[in-house]
Amino acid sequence: MSKSPTLRYERSLKSSGHRLIAGCDEVGRGALAGPVSVGMVVVDVTAVRALKGVRDSKLLTAADREALVPKIRRWAFSYGVGHAGPQEIDDVGLMVALRRAGNRAWSALQLHARPDAVVLDGNHDWLSAKDQGSLFESLTDPVSVGARAEGSPGEVNPSHGGDNSAEAAMLDIAHCTAPVYTKIKADLQCLSVAAASVLAKVERDAQMTELAHTYPEYGWEMNKGYATPTHRKALNEHGPAFMHRRSWNLMSAPLVENSGDEILGDEAPQVLSSDEVAVEP
Repeated sequence: MSKSPTLRYERSLKSSGHRLIAGCDEVGRGALAGPVSVGMVVVDVTAVRALKGVRDSKLLTAADREALVPKIRRWAFSYGVGHAGPQEIDDVGLMVALRRAGNRAWSALQLHARPDAVVLDGNHDWLSAKDQGSLFESLTDPVSVGARAEGSPGEVNPSHGGDNSAEAAMLDIAHCTAPVYTKIKADLQCLSVAAASVLAKVERDAQMTELAHTYPEYGWEMNKGYATPTHRKALNEHGPAFMHRRSWNLMSAPLVENSGDEILGDEAPQVLSSDEVAVEP
C-alpha cells in the first residue's frame, strides 16, 4: 500500500510567504463521455492538521470516497469543484476546458478566501494557461458548471491575468491569478491535492450515475464514461449520445480488459474492474 499523503509540501511553501494553499486535481480527463471536473481544497498551513484516511481518489473505493466528503469539507479552509461538459470540450479542446473547469472551482473558493498559491498535480500548468476560446462562449451552462465553496520546490507559474482576466470579467467568473506550483504525483503525496481529487471524483461520479437514467444503454453508472468493453460495445450498437465527446475518436479508443493491470494514462495508478477502467483517447 502506498504511503499516505502529507502536508509536507504544502507547508514548505510557507517559506515563499504563502499561508493559504489550494490543492488542485482533475478527474474525467480520459473519459469518452461526461464532463471533465476539477476539485480544489484550501488549507491554512499555519493551522491545519492531517486528515486520516484521505488518498488519491483512484486508490479508494466509492464508499470510502463518499464517506470522506463531509470530513474533507469540515477539514478544509475552503473548497470548490468545477466542471466543463462534453460540448465545451468539443468546442474548445480538452486543455481549455480543463482551465475553465479549474476557474469555476477557483470562483467557488472566492466566496470564502483567496488562496495564496495552488499546488497542481502533474508537470503542466493548464490552470493559468491562456484560453484561446471565444470571449463570448458561455461559462454558465448548467450542464457544464458545478462549483461549491465553504467556510521553492516544484515549478511555479505566477499568472498575471491579461486576456484571461478580461474574459473572466465578461463572464462573471474569477480567473486564477495565484502562483501555480506543478508537482508530479501530487495526488499521491500532497494531502490537499488528494482531498481535491476525492471531492471532484465524487461529484463527477454522481453526475454520470444520474445521466445513466437518461442514457441507460451505456452503463455510465458503472463505467462513469470511460472506454470499457461494455461502453465500447454500446457505442458500436447505439452510436454516440449527446453527452459523448464527439470530437474524439470514440470508436477506436483502446480497451482495457479486466486483467488487474494498472490503468493507463492520466488516471494511473489504480486497479479497477473492467467497468471502471480509464483510458486516454
